[in-house]
Amino acid sequence: MNYLRTLMKPYQTLLYYKYTRIPNAEEFAKQHLEFCERLGIVGRIIVAEEGLNGTISGTVVQCKKYMDTVKSNPMFEGIEFKIDEVDAPTFERLYVRFKPEIVHSSLRGIKNVDPNQTTGIHLKPHEVDEMIEHDDVVFVDVRSNYESGVGHFKNALKLDIDNFRDFPEQLKQLEHLKDKKVVTYCTGGIKCEKASGYLLQNGFKNVYQVDGGVVKYAKETGGKNFEGKLYVFDNRVVVDVNSIDPSIVSTCKICGTKSAHMVNCANAECNEHFVLCEECGWKMEGCCSEACMKAPAKRVYDGTGYYQRESVQQ
Repeated sequence: MNYLRTLMKPYQTLLYYKYTRIPNAEEFAKQHLEFCERLGIVGRIIVAEEGLNGTISGTVVQCKKYMDTVKSNPMFEGIEFKIDEVDAPTFERLYVRFKPEIVHSSLRGIKNVDPNQTTGIHLKPHEVDEMIEHDDVVFVDVRSNYESGVGHFKNALKLDIDNFRDFPEQLKQLEHLKDKKVVTYCTGGIKCEKASGYLLQNGFKNVYQVDGGVVKYAKETGGKNFEGKLYVFDNRVVVDVNSIDPSIVSTCKICGTKSAHMVNCANAECNEHFVLCEECGWKMEGCCSEACMKAPAKRVYDGTGYYQRESVQQ
């Protein structure tokens, strides 16, 4: 479905984050889990001392109650919820976890970046369309390679990284951009808060980020400068962005035909994210190779390539 809101639907999916100091964050996570269970929502929420990050789904009433409750907490003043109307909940279960960070970044170098102190200039959606036409502007995709592979901004620089924590390793490849205007972007904005701050700490002068990420850009502009589809971390897997001039830029790993059908390899020990067209999906039983088809950990392929985790964890 398109991120642009059209007719009212019975359920919603909310995407949100807030960098803020949460005292006793581990206890807050436990209390937040209890609140979410009482409310009856589903989704994934990460709580850390540095803030809150979540994607949840529920009825319109449940989502409103969740948003009202979070917004009423002074810690989350200014939090922005991106609302997508959906026909059914986009998760099966609820996960609320306490972690060291709300987005993994410090393992290989993004340390001491506080987005409340150092971050790029936020570009509103209409400003994105204005800047993307300038020769001295470079859009840098800070998402994983499987995400950028299925969709990206026009002429964007796509990094070959498996996880956001690998971003610092790409710094040398970006050095030649120090005299240009660099615009970072990701799905909802959370990674860019740290990526843009990291670039500023390393000598980049003109650093921007797409405010609210691709999701907000699509909602407010129709997504005309985004090519392909957007990878999302729920059971929809990919969604439409560009309602003006839609396209498919990714190809099936097996046969090479154009497709945006993203799957996880049916072999749980592999679990690779890749594009697999419908025909090859059934032929390969959801696997990326013949070796994975023979693996003991191969899961039953149902045509979606999306596998729910077995148990709820805090």
